[in-house]
Amino acid sequence: MGNDGYLPLFETKRANGRTLYRVFAGSIFVGICLIWSYRVSHVPRDGEDGRLVWIGLLAAELWFGFYWFLTQAHRWNLVYRQTFKDRLSHRYGNELPGVDIFVCTADPVIEPPMMVINTVLSVMAYDYPPEKLSVYLSDDAGSQLTFYALLEASQFAKYWIPFCKKFNVEPRSPAAYLDSISISDDSKQPKELATIKKLYEDMKNQVENVAKLGRLPEVHLRHKGFSEWDSYSSRHDHDTILQILIDGKDPNAKDSEGCVLPTLVYVAREKRQQYFHNFKAGAMNALIRVSSAISNGQIVLNVDCDMYSNNSLAVRDALCFFMDEKKGHEIAYVQFPQNFDNITKNELYSSSLRVISQVEFHGLDGYGGPLYIGTGCFHRRDTLCGRQFSREIHNEFKIDIPRDREREETTAVLEEKSKVLASCTYENNTEWGKEMGLKYGCPVEDVITGLSIQCRGWKSVYYNPERKAFLGVAPTTLAQILVQHKRWSEGDFQILLSKYSPAWFANGKISLGLQLGYCCYCLWATNCLAVLYYSIVPSLYLLRGIPLFPEPSGVSMEWWHGPRLVE
Repeated sequence: MGNDGYLPLFETKRANGRTLYRVFAGSIFVGICLIWSYRVSHVPRDGEDGRLVWIGLLAAELWFGFYWFLTQAHRWNLVYRQTFKDRLSHRYGNELPGVDIFVCTADPVIEPPMMVINTVLSVMAYDYPPEKLSVYLSDDAGSQLTFYALLEASQFAKYWIPFCKKFNVEPRSPAAYLDSISISDDSKQPKELATIKKLYEDMKNQVENVAKLGRLPEVHLRHKGFSEWDSYSSRHDHDTILQILIDGKDPNAKDSEGCVLPTLVYVAREKRQQYFHNFKAGAMNALIRVSSAISNGQIVLNVDCDMYSNNSLAVRDALCFFMDEKKGHEIAYVQFPQNFDNITKNELYSSSLRVISQVEFHGLDGYGGPLYIGTGCFHRRDTLCGRQFSREIHNEFKIDIPRDREREETTAVLEEKSKVLASCTYENNTEWGKEMGLKYGCPVEDVITGLSIQCRGWKSVYYNPERKAFLGVAPTTLAQILVQHKRWSEGDFQILLSKYSPAWFANGKISLGLQLGYCCYCLWATNCLAVLYYSIVPSLYLLRGIPLFPEPSGVSMEWWHGPRLVE
């Protein structure tokens, strides 16, 4: 507590053992310098075997030393965050800002509809006032099957959400929860659990049967939403499809307990062959515009369709940062780590990203904030729309946001108005994709968007709670890993060579430590050249009997053999 009686909504703690690590890093640096010194002082003379290879090894070792220096930005100043959700509840109660949640999917084969709707249901069941919660599903495949699954989920939500809140269920993905528990495991609600399990199995069977048959039941085709596909040609050529499946302002939109339901919207933006759709960045920007007309929540969360909510209080954790009276106005986004529930203890390909989530992002947080990684991130809406940071502006979370005011237009009218915002020509001659929304033209649009936000003066926060906020599906095969790493390495290297390079675009706009941290990821791809050289060439020359490394001296050999002779 401060002298003025102020109680912060979060606190920041420096990592223990920083001095010890810095001493260790200093010893590593001395060792690197000694290696460089040896290489420079023992270069073979002109005409001697191995001279060019020796110089190549020196270049590789210089690169390794330089890259090691860059990695220290991730490890030099680690910080950890702690939130105080009880203070948030005591101070604000239910007077909280609206939250719009974006879930993105693009292929019903690779991303099965049941996985998608489990993610949607998990965020709909957040421990948050439902009238302030809106969930948008962006379907870039424009799939009738995905729409049908979401329609079924909207009915199941009427029972699932009150069940979660009544029994404080975690996690709130139906599949994850029901797989982790049996009726005999929990004697508190055997009847309710059996009922909800049957409802879920019925929904699952219906969706999977439709997927197998490849056609929808006639009774469901009567829903007005399916008429949107009358002009549908292909996933690359169709009009905007937009349906408000649950309108939070509709007095009839109640769950089984008579409580308000969150708003639920299906969006398939317009696509035409002659217009480039800009992949996920284009889908996100369409959702930003559509949601501004329907709910206009001041906080925006985006998650991948395979990344379900594992912690129903994560939204309140994020608000502890945004709504802190002294520091909240500086924060543009709160990034949660990517965690996975399909990782085995002995995984082969390091898909868990543990070093990044448990070390490196905590280090970047000490210099102004982590990268935006495209999922599990809570944003201020205005920062996504290009707002510059100003110290004169403090928190402006208004309780009377647009979704709480009385609207005269019907749901159908609102749907038609919002479709224009998702058309493929709406962004022509605008700043969308440049100064507004997610950036276009880069495979890692999330990283470049986060960098541009930080360069406008904003800070970001990394929060890794004890109970993981989100759990997803990690690639587990070599082919999947190679595709993912190729996209990351290419995208990050493109950033380095673009006008948004952290080496010059961010110079003077963010801290030096954060700038070095970005450069470390952008140079990740170039590591392969030095690694390949260092692992292949010395082995070949060893077969020829040409030494490229120092031989043990007499003293060192005596030291090595001494203890063995004593034994």
